[in-house]
Order: sequence, then structure tokens, then C-alpha cells
Amino acid sequence: MSTQSRPSKKKIEAQPPANFTGLKLSPPKEMAAGIPAILSAAKHILEEMDPFRGLSVLTKLNQQQGFDCPGCAWPDPQKRSKLGEYCENGAKAVAEEATIRRVTSDFFKKYSITNLSQQSDYWLGKQGRLTEPMLLREGSEHYEPVTWEKAFQWIARHLNSLNSPDEAVFYTSGRTSNEAAFLYQLFVRQFGTNNLPDCSNMCHESSGSGLSQTLGIGKGSVTLEDFYKAEVIMIMGQNPGTNHPRMLTALQKAKKNGCKVIIVNPLPEAGFQYFKHPQDPVQMLGKGTLLTDIFLQIKINGDVALLKAMNKILLEKEAQSPGSVLDKEFIEQHTEGFEAFTNDLKQYDLDELIRETGIEKAKILQACELLASKKRIIICWAMGLTQHKNAVGNVREIVNLLLMKGSIGKPGAGTCPVRGHSNVQGDRTMGIWEKPSQAFLERLGRNFNFIPPEHHGFDSVEAIKAMYNGSAKVFFAMGGNFLSATPDTEYTAQALQNCKLTVHVSTKLNRSHLVHGNEALILPCLGRTEEDMQKSGPQFVSVENSMGIVHKTQGRLEPASTQLLSEPAIVARLAKATLGYQTSVNWDEMTHNYDAIRDAIEAVIPGFEHYNQKVRQENGFYLPNCARDRKFNTLNGKAQFTINSCSSIRLLADEYLMMTIRSHDQYNTTIYGLNDRYRGIYNERRVILMHPEDIKSAQLSPEQIVDLYSYYDNEERIARKFIVVPYPIPKQCVATYFPEANVLVPVNSTAEISNTPTSKSVVIKIKTALTD
Repeated sequence: MSTQSRPSKKKIEAQPPANFTGLKLSPPKEMAAGIPAILSAAKHILEEMDPFRGLSVLTKLNQQQGFDCPGCAWPDPQKRSKLGEYCENGAKAVAEEATIRRVTSDFFKKYSITNLSQQSDYWLGKQGRLTEPMLLREGSEHYEPVTWEKAFQWIARHLNSLNSPDEAVFYTSGRTSNEAAFLYQLFVRQFGTNNLPDCSNMCHESSGSGLSQTLGIGKGSVTLEDFYKAEVIMIMGQNPGTNHPRMLTALQKAKKNGCKVIIVNPLPEAGFQYFKHPQDPVQMLGKGTLLTDIFLQIKINGDVALLKAMNKILLEKEAQSPGSVLDKEFIEQHTEGFEAFTNDLKQYDLDELIRETGIEKAKILQACELLASKKRIIICWAMGLTQHKNAVGNVREIVNLLLMKGSIGKPGAGTCPVRGHSNVQGDRTMGIWEKPSQAFLERLGRNFNFIPPEHHGFDSVEAIKAMYNGSAKVFFAMGGNFLSATPDTEYTAQALQNCKLTVHVSTKLNRSHLVHGNEALILPCLGRTEEDMQKSGPQFVSVENSMGIVHKTQGRLEPASTQLLSEPAIVARLAKATLGYQTSVNWDEMTHNYDAIRDAIEAVIPGFEHYNQKVRQENGFYLPNCARDRKFNTLNGKAQFTINSCSSIRLLADEYLMMTIRSHDQYNTTIYGLNDRYRGIYNERRVILMHPEDIKSAQLSPEQIVDLYSYYDNEERIARKFIVVPYPIPKQCVATYFPEANVLVPVNSTAEISNTPTSKSVVIKIKTALTD
């Protein structure tokens, strides 16, 4: 059955509307940041607020006595610039949250659900901050205001009427604070389920799986200071210029210290080329710093083949000059499986591996020559590696290379999965996971005098399927835009509509509020920028960045509405309404003073000793990291070499391998604007980037309108009306923006082990667009 024929309760648009907004093209940029970034940041700030408010917000962003950026999780330097410790996209994120625009009950009187669903995601986000709890009754087309007390009673009634706690799903966005996340998982487990899917399931779950299996910890091993000591930094499947712009400053400093940078990516990105530090007057006048020494333009999902080729070449170099390439002492003392790993490599033909990558052999040999002669190597990666069928293999093969070189657990070397959401790593540390360890559950139960459920819950993909087939009936989202972040848009939309109740804790309107269950609630919460006043006075919360530093964040702005509640307060009041006298937790105490939450975290989670004291230190504190100390938390205490398979995808002549990407005016599902400045694409999002020769051979033409088709599980998925844009991308590889192309990502196509959707390797066909 085609996804297009699945029944729907209302004519609600699950996908962004296929309306064009006026494409303009220019050559891709070769330089990132600089004056254009400053002007763009200022433009977005001034669109949302007056200059005084804008300056007040920016001067507190990522400062030690201010608030953490609600965007990415890149770490702050210990010594921070007073001119501004943020990037262009950080300014955009703050502009979105600190906007003076408001969405009130009058707005929902004016617009029906059907009306709103026909608007673009960009338009929805630009309407402003949500200001009061809203209820959508069964059969109604309009949200209406509801008191907080009634909202919590409404949710509690639904939850307590379920046949099993496992009929409820509790999703978490990566922007939720440590304190809110800990309370949330505590409530959910006291309710009786481990159904705690989160955004990690859709992005870095493959990193956690691969690193846990090989090094015994699902986090990266490097610190920001390691970047300044590295001899080689290799960046794979990541676009830091758009997604983590402050990383460019770290790379620039590394380059000045003599580091060489290898980039592995299907697209040439501006952030790989020249970088102008916006606070350096000399740089602003010049051409900037050239960041890339070697660019390996790889075919989509050719990463295991490339890494195997590199590892094979390094082994051959070691054989030619024993003791000069590999760290034999580290391999013998700290690893297991090296012999099986090398025996597997011998079975591969080097030239065949290189053909699978699409990269010139000379380029790969040049990169290997550099790796062979250096000892301090960092490898960074993001979703370009983690959203494939063999994604876990990608990560494990990275570890193989680093283990060969002994580049784990020493200054200037190690693993660096670059996280997206600002506290996605912290949420997992706090227990937001559908597969909690027995040790964690025992500590949680012992400290709060209850028996937590032990059976595993649903991850994000499993939750979608459970809602679709009716085995999950209530969906509760702590932040995020679940519909737009997940695969198989029409399937996921139907899954949400099959629920009896859907609830979203949010700061702004998004498409997930419009594709709902029989009944729906929107619960507006405080943002990262806003003051959180509780009974004992103003509160702060804490987050964990990509490199394992836990630090405080405290909003300073007056809340957007007097009716907003903090996320911890929302969880506590919901817990009281739902659990009643069945809970041993003093929820009121937890929210009157967040120190009480941190005391509870300290009692349950290792590494948080003296939490309240250490989090108040100027730069926070590092959590323990076994890989950083060369103490591997595996069964035998050693790091594991692994054997991994290359991509099994083989394309027909009329097929293409599609990856979904972000535009420069976007962070995750939040659309800041309609421009992708670095790629030279303006005022349009419904585009497909194709190699010029592929356009010609397919008998298409630049800027032609096409429809995209994917076929999986005998189902046809269609994304209509995309504009063909010629771009320097490998042949038979194409790129589209999400969420527009998420409809093409099959819900059943997921990574082995991690179950992450394969959003970076979708086989599609391209056809001339059908006329309306």
C-alpha cells in the first residue's frame, strides 16, 4: 500500500506545502563567517527585537554568568571573549527565542488547524512565542485556552486510563536541561515505563553504539584543549560552517599551532575553505585562514570503504618500515582483536575499496602519508556518518584507525562526535534512554523507594510504529518538533493522529502541534534566555556540552508571558496530578529550589559528586571519561578492534543516493530564513542538488521542476515539486533539505544496531513533475 493512500482523519498537511518562494542562485561561497556573518546575525536580531534588547541578549550569550546557547553543543573556551562568545547561528537561535512577537489565544481563534497546516514551517516559527496553555478538543478545528491545573488533570486522566503504562510515549528534545531531564525520566519510570525516546535516536545513536562497543563509553574522548595540541584533525560527514560555526575558531587556532586538517565530505562547503574570524580586524581585511589541507570528496556512504583503504595503506607502510607508523605498544597493552582486524583487511583489494569511495587514489595516498607520520590525531564526525544502514560500522572503523595509531587517551588525540542539540548528551547522562542499565535503575529505585520498570522501552522509530498500530495511545513531547524531525512524514503523521492524546511542551508553534491525536495540548515553557523564578528565588539549570563539561545556564530576560512555566515545574506538576499518593518524591521541594534536583542527581548518577558546588565554578566541571584515561569499560577492559562491512547499496542507472541536509538559515527543524548563503541558494528550500552531468544524462535541465520517488518495502513515497540545482556533488549522489524530503525516508530503513533512520542514504528516482 502506498503511503499516499493511508487514511487521514482531517485534511491536515503533514508535509510543508509545495509552494515555491522564488529561487535565486549564485556561485557557492569560498569563505565562512567574516562581515557577511555579522550582518546576517544583526539582521535576524533586529527582525525580532529592538537594538537594546538584542544587545542585552547577545552580551549574555555563552558568558559565564549568562545563558548557554540554545543551538549547538560546541564547548565554550575557558577564557571567553567579552565582544561576543557566539556565532551567526547562535544569534539566530537567540533571536527566535527572545523575539517580542507573541502567539495568544486570539491567534488560535483566527486560524484553524487546517489553515495553519497549509502554512510553511518558516511562517509557523515566525509567529512568535507561545503564551498560554492551549487545548484542542476532539473534533475541534481550533485550539482554546485552558488553565494549567485543567491541562495537568486532562493529561493525568488519559495516562491513568491506559491499560498499561507502556501505552504512553514520552519523547525528549536535546535542549532540555539536566534538571528537567532527570525529573522527567524519574516521573516516567515512577509511572511505570521506559518509553523514553529522544532526538539521539535519530542522530548520534550510532555514535553511542559504536563507541560503547569499542571503547566502553558512548561519548567522545577529546577536550577543546586537545584541538590546540593535535597534529592532524580529520573531519568526516560534518559541515561546521553552518552547523557548528564556533568550531571554525578552534580549527583556526589548531592551524596556527601547525595542525593539518583533512576533510571528508560529499559536498565542498564554505566552512572547509577560508574562515574569517569576525573579531579579528586583520582577518576581516584579508582573505582569512585556509582551513583545509586535504579535501577528500567522497561518494555518499563510502566512508567504511575509505577508512578500510586508509587502514590497509597504513598497515602496508608499517610493514615497510616497522615501528614507524603504528603504535605497537598501545595495541599490545590496551586493545584486543588486532589480528582478526588485520586478517580481514587482507581480504580486500585496495583499488576496489578506493573505487567505492569515488576519490582519486593519489588524494587518499596523500592523506595516508600525513596520518602515517603523525601521532596526535583527532577524528570528528556528525550525521554524515551516523544516518546510514552501516552507520555503526562507520564509527567503529574510525576507532580502528585511531587504535592503530594509539591516538586515544592522550593529549591532542581521540574521538570527537560533534553533537547537535545543546544538551542532547546531558539528557542521556540524566537517564533519558529507552534502554537504561540495571545499575542506573537500581540506584534510582533505591534513592526514591520504588521499583523502576526493567524491560526496554520504545526508541523513536519503535514509538512511531507503536502509535501507528495502536499499541501506544498517548504521546508526550518535552520540546522538539517530532513530526518534522522523524522519517517517513506521512506514516509518522498518521501515527500521531492514531493517538488519543498528543501533548507538546514548546516555546514556539511548529508542525507537530497541527498533526495531533483525538485531543491535543500545547504547554508553553520558559526559554533558555528567560528568568526562572521559583519559591526560593531565581534558579539556574545546567547542561553538558559535546566534550563532557557540565556547566550552569541562567536566563535573564523577563518571561514572554506570566503564564509560562519552567520545564522542571511542568514535570513536577504533571507527576503530582498523575501519580497522586503513589509517589515517594517530594515534587514541590524539587521545584522550589533546583539544588534539590541536583542533590538527587548526585545521589543517583556517578560523576556528579558535589554537584551543587562544582556547577557553580566559573567553567563548570568535566565528567569522568574512561577512554580519555585509557581505561576502557569493556568486558575485558581493553579497546576493541572490529570488523565492519562496506555499504551494500548498488544503484541502477536511473537511481540516485539522496542525503538530507540543513540550509545555512536552519538549525535542526527550526527554519530561520529561506537562504542557504554559503551554497549560493537564495529564497528557496524545495531544491535538489545534482551533478551537472547527471542532470544532462537524465535529460533534465537546471531549475527544472521534478518529483522525487523512493521505493522501499513495496511502498512508493513521493516528494513533489523540487527544483533541480546543478552542484559539485559526486555523480549519482543528490542532496535535499529536511524536513521537506523526510517523506522519502522509510520508517523501516534504519541503521543496524542503533536503529537510526537512514536519512543520509535514501535510494530515489527523479521524474519530471506531474502537473496539478
